[in-house]
Amino acid sequence: MMKKIITILLLCITSHHTFAQNQIEMATALRSSGKIYVVVLVLLTIFVVLGIFLFMLDKRIKKLEK
Repeated sequence: MMKKIITILLLCITSHHTFAQNQIEMATALRSSGKIYVVVLVLLTIFVVLGIFLFMLDKRIKKLEK
């Protein structure tokens, strides 16, 4: 499980550097007005909730398989 978490974190960090190199007008406008943090927070919340849901679902499926 720890390997999966570390792999996901490394992929997130790597993709951040890849996408951060390009300047996009919409992102620049959101960043200058401070709204980019709201967008990032919403996306982060969605991914965390989805991850928790999938983790719980996996535990239930393993329990049913036994």
